[in-house]
Amino acid sequence: MRWGTAAVVAAAAVGAGAAVLVIGRRASERMVSPGVGPGPAAQEAGPVVVHSLGVGRVTFNRRPESLRPGRWAVEWDDDGHAVVEEILYRDAQGVTRRLVRADRGTLTPGTEVRFTPRVYLGDPTEALGLAFTATAADGELGALPAWRLDGKRGTWVILVHGPEADRQQTLPVLPVLHRLGLPALAVTYRGDEGAPASRDGYSHFGETEWRDIESAVRLALDSGAGRVILYGWSVGATVVLRTAARSAYAHAISGLILDSPVLDLPGSARRDAARAGFTGASAELGALAAQARTGVDLADFSRLAEGADLRVPTLVLHSPDDRIAPFGTVERLAAARHDVVNLQRFPGAEHAALWNSAPDHYTELLRRWLTPLL
Repeated sequence: MRWGTAAVVAAAAVGAGAAVLVIGRRASERMVSPGVGPGPAAQEAGPVVVHSLGVGRVTFNRRPESLRPGRWAVEWDDDGHAVVEEILYRDAQGVTRRLVRADRGTLTPGTEVRFTPRVYLGDPTEALGLAFTATAADGELGALPAWRLDGKRGTWVILVHGPEADRQQTLPVLPVLHRLGLPALAVTYRGDEGAPASRDGYSHFGETEWRDIESAVRLALDSGAGRVILYGWSVGATVVLRTAARSAYAHAISGLILDSPVLDLPGSARRDAARAGFTGASAELGALAAQARTGVDLADFSRLAEGADLRVPTLVLHSPDDRIAPFGTVERLAAARHDVVNLQRFPGAEHAALWNSAPDHYTELLRRWLTPLL
């Protein structure tokens, strides 16, 4: 059944007419908007406030965000940006963390901050000191900007960011790719800033976006790549799966890396609607409306989740505590396709912020998994 039919049936059953459709449309707005959709978790429970600062340390009030393990950015108004790492001390009043750097703005006691995954800002040279070339793939809707990083290997890695993110999401993994000598393309696709808009202005959860990633694969092959590995985050991982299943260049794909993949679209849509403040029947209507507005075929999406088209080694990185992409779907995929799927768990991590929760562990997993594919 197409999702549009499901939405009509649901609306008729509720019997609320136009009002039901309006609620569903509002509840689905985040999910279908390019560049929005499900992404890293937002602020959870009240503001995080700086209590005090010392040499190489900062103390926040006690909140779920300030207690997250790993490496995080803290951002505040006026473009402020700093990076914090491990927790040095905690008590009922506050949480003291190591301050790695404050690179924009000035932190002062009383500053209200947001914890975000964006540890690195800018392009690969600004953020990491890595040389890159600005290039573009020739997509069916127009030019798709990309960062190209050279390497000595014949296998290239094509990196596909998720919603609520841009190419900066790929920055944390570029150093390990560079050390392994793997050329990389950090790409854009329709709806991104600087890229063409989709024809209807909606995100289609990979249903159309995969053709943009196929254009990036063609660019890599035309530039000398012998093989490619596709690497995606969140819905970007869904786009990667569609590309591997449908592309005319599938023969050149030697591996997939999926970080927090969205494999249960109705479930993720309901969770995202709830995150936007819609609950119960309203969240369900939002999920149905998202399905109807984008015209995604649920049967085809289920085929992706079953791994029916997987042909190459696939590394899946996921959190059992992911509040957007249900973990059970990933477990079923790994069980069904244990011949090619390597599932690595990140307990307690947020959706599409696995690297932040354990940077060294994440990087080492990538290194070990990639090495046999060089």
